[in-house]
Amino acid sequence: MLDLFQIATQINDQCSGLLPIVRVIRNGVFPIIQIGIPLLLVILGTIDLGKAVISSDDKEVKAAQSRLIKRCIYAVAIFFVMTLVTVIMSIVSSTAQDSDVTLDNSWKNCWEAAGHR
Repeated sequence: MLDLFQIATQINDQCSGLLPIVRVIRNGVFPIIQIGIPLLLVILGTIDLGKAVISSDDKEVKAAQSRLIKRCIYAVAIFFVMTLVTVIMSIVSSTAQDSDVTLDNSWKNCWEAAGHR
């Protein structure tokens, strides 16, 4: 039976000492990309549309609607970046031709360990 210290040492060995960096990326950078940027895009699109409606110019309203729709599409695409990257990396790791199974899953184990605080 492994104690907590041995489990933590094994996780750190799998990450090759990069666990703090992977943790910052997973818990800091990805949430900003996944939530912050789409939220900012939708807010900016709404402000542009509001300005166009206040100006009462039909061409400007249609252009602002088009920009808002594009920004919403970009926001949805950016929101799913983390899921897409994780799926692609799992496909790559499952098709790897390495004979060592622990090496094959080391990035996956490190990524999962970074998600747990």
